[in-house]
Amino acid sequence: MKKTIFTLIFFLMFITQINASIVVMDADSGRVLYGKNENDKMLIASTTKIMTSIIALENSNLKKRVIVGNEIDEVNGSMIYINKGEKITVEDLLYGLMLQSGNDAAQTIATNILGYDMFIEKMNLKASSLGMRNTIFENPHGLNDNTKNYSTAYDLSLLMKYAIKNKNFMKITSTKKYKTKTSDDIYIWYNKNKLLTEYKNSTSGKIGYTKASGQVFVSSASKEGENIIVSTIKESDKFNLHKNLYEKYFKEYEKYQILNSYTFNIKDNKYKDYYFYIKNDFNMLLKKDELNKVNLKVTINNNIVNDIVGSVNIYIDKEFIHSEPLYAININKKKNMIKRILLFWK
Repeated sequence: MKKTIFTLIFFLMFITQINASIVVMDADSGRVLYGKNENDKMLIASTTKIMTSIIALENSNLKKRVIVGNEIDEVNGSMIYINKGEKITVEDLLYGLMLQSGNDAAQTIATNILGYDMFIEKMNLKASSLGMRNTIFENPHGLNDNTKNYSTAYDLSLLMKYAIKNKNFMKITSTKKYKTKTSDDIYIWYNKNKLLTEYKNSTSGKIGYTKASGQVFVSSASKEGENIIVSTIKESDKFNLHKNLYEKYFKEYEKYQILNSYTFNIKDNKYKDYYFYIKNDFNMLLKKDELNKVNLKVTINNNIVNDIVGSVNIYIDKEFIHSEPLYAININKKKNMIKRILLFWK
């Protein structure tokens, strides 16, 4: 009992801001391991740039060279101080965006990739597709003078969960120092995410700050195959809080494979003519005493016609965690397909 009380006090010592919004998320399953004011809609400052970088990465070539224009006159604050008329690659701009948090980089990216209005539209469409229901983007940088970006700690965690699957995003955001030469100048940028140097398990992150938003920080960390995301808004001691949250939850949880795409099988005489399968493995973090609480519910459509014929839903007790699409193929068709493959290789 004493140990439990001490652990709780130790944990709460780091939750210093009463109105802070916090989420600790399992990066594989999306399960929220801890939440505080997680759905409170707040200004998110430069963590906006996580979405900006993703839209750029998915809609442009890294080696594309763009010409900096008058768009940089519209921003202030944190800058990489590029010049009008300067030729610079999208890749360089992304490093300046994510390491140095350049608002001029954000403005240049949005203007030259898709066009400013379309770029903002894409940011919101992506947010919607990721289930970020309480998020709205009005600009690509996070300044809240004239336009404002709102989100929640939960939505930012969903965004980070998606972003860390992008190899280029991870390469850029895990870089501590970047040097480049453009048509005009030589630049050296340092990553403002101090957690990369202060915490060995840190893998990615983006900080943000304006007077109106307060401190905002989204980060990720990995330890022995476990992957966790932490998002905080209005928490001033952000680096220490993130580090201590990671240590707490890496210690308390272990990674388990709930679904294996190779061994998944359904045996039911009603569907004896079909082979059912899933396309993805599913892993999640669990406490040891939660293992026997995991339930799988398989739903199969009455008429097996389309490719997706149902779902495999995962619960912990009654808490819904994840749904994996269920596919089916007629066994005779599968056998014929295998025969054709074997004949081809003969």
